[in-house]
Amino acid sequence: MRPSGSAVFVFATLALGGLVGPALAASYDFVPAPQTDLNRIYRIDRITGEVSSCQYGLQEGTIGVTLCFSAGEGAGAQAPGEYGLVASRHEREGGVFRVNFRTGQMSICYVFDERVVCTPQTTPSPATSSAAAPLATPSVSPGSGASPQRP
Repeated sequence: MRPSGSAVFVFATLALGGLVGPALAASYDFVPAPQTDLNRIYRIDRITGEVSSCQYGLQEGTIGVTLCFSAGEGAGAQAPGEYGLVASRHEREGGVFRVNFRTGQMSICYVFDERVVCTPQTTPSPATSSAAAPLATPSVSPGSGASPQRP
């Protein structure tokens, strides 16, 4: 028996729908907080930049619970981009940097009042970039002929 034209169309639609679903699913990155005595992990949606966090918590009479913190002020969806999380190497830092790899913008995200909050996205000003001319040694005025002393 040969399938009718509409049966083939329905089958093809269902098959393609099954392939498109995973392609549209959000992709996430996960980064632990750098604080060495904190068991917190941050999650970011790579496209929207939305940040959330979870950690392990003790609860009497159980093996424990997973405590999760949803996106609060500034941690919600941003303009579409290519976002990631970067943890500093500061062992007492509980937050992480949210970076937009396309624009170079950054913000700091951390848990505050049981929500993840982030500072506004910003880009370093041109005056503070590494391309700026190096500053003269403060104790030496330009053109004085003085040179640094060796110890």
